[in-house]
Amino acid sequence: MHYRVFYLFERSGESISSASAVEMSARAICEQLLPRLQGADDYLGIIDSQENTLQILCDPDSDRYWVELPLDAAKASYGRHMGFDELRDLMLTLPEVFDREAIPGLEYRPW
Repeated sequence: MHYRVFYLFERSGESISSASAVEMSARAICEQLLPRLQGADDYLGIIDSQENTLQILCDPDSDRYWVELPLDAAKASYGRHMGFDELRDLMLTLPEVFDREAIPGLEYRPW
């Protein structure tokens, strides 16, 4: 399965905007991008075929990641924290189209 990705890795200064997102497979995302999420300002966005976005933010103080499906119109998101192993497993089993039923345990959070 292929998705479009955008990201910011603060340490290296490397970034790709959502408007310039590049295509990658789920496996390539796991191998090449997930390990680079290390700082509080790092993030990774994954866009599915229906233009839904899954965002992943690093929480280095707690050694986990915030995974969310943002709802721009509602100024909120459905999200939850995950450890690296759980996040990697999620990436390898991502559905073609993201929805909150596909990711167990998501909670609604207003911005």
